[in-house]
Amino acid sequence: MQLKPIFTVFMSLFSLLGFAQQDSVYLFSYFKGNGEDGLHLAASIDGMKWQAVREDSAFLRPELSPDKLMRDPCIIRGGDGNFHMVWTVSWTQKGIGYASSPDLIHWSEQQYIPVMEYEENARNSWAPEITYDPETEEYMIYWASTVTGEFPETQIEADDAYNHRMYFTKTKDFKTYSETMLLYDPGFNSIDATILNHMGKWTMVIKDETREPVQKNLKLAYAMELDGPYSEASQPITGDYWAEGPTVLLKDGYFYVYFDRYTDHHFGVIRSKDLQHWEDLTEQLEMPEGIRHGSIFRVSAQEYQNLK
Repeated sequence: MQLKPIFTVFMSLFSLLGFAQQDSVYLFSYFKGNGEDGLHLAASIDGMKWQAVREDSAFLRPELSPDKLMRDPCIIRGGDGNFHMVWTVSWTQKGIGYASSPDLIHWSEQQYIPVMEYEENARNSWAPEITYDPETEEYMIYWASTVTGEFPETQIEADDAYNHRMYFTKTKDFKTYSETMLLYDPGFNSIDATILNHMGKWTMVIKDETREPVQKNLKLAYAMELDGPYSEASQPITGDYWAEGPTVLLKDGYFYVYFDRYTDHHFGVIRSKDLQHWEDLTEQLEMPEGIRHGSIFRVSAQEYQNLK
């Protein structure tokens, strides 16, 4: 009767020793449920076995919008060394949330960025992401919105008549923002873009949200500049299942794409060296229970220990 608790403690100590021996640790920002309780973090050494940090308690509680949600939290380390986070504050609001932190523990006041408030027919602002361009020293924030009446060629009544495209704004200081502009129209209903520089060009992973005929998969597009123009979308890189919320890790020469297989109620991961041939590693992936999509970033071992 005593073997199971002893074994559990032993494995926990073994895991902590493994983290302590690393120079850096991968963190995964995510939400649970509908995003009511805020930001969660998971940690991993190898990118395949993830453990919830601080017993899966929330690191930051949502304060913005009447709905007070913190869905799709995307965190990056900026050019200033601080962590910058954007998130979905509501299913129906025309703005997004923003906060920054030097250590992921102490956070700035939460800021509502009214990215689509100018557009009377905008229905939402979903799954914002943020990418830093070291050449211009600018941050590009981008998200998916449906603007009623736009892109009628892909308008259908399924999926509550949502018909998304990707929009963006830029900032250097998170105080002033450029005019919102269209980032990418791939010719289909699209959400959940994430962008990073890979192999000398900006690579976008995006969800094809088409319902009829069904797609619900991930595709790639490329550009020489962060704000585009982006190429025609590739063929699907995910399989015969519904996938969304991609985030990317570059590791050991591989391009890892993690995503929420939301109808199957678990995460998936694929990897490739050339972005053409993909290997599915989902069966090797271990994630905290109830995890929903977010983003992957790296912290030092000391930063990770401070979190715990």
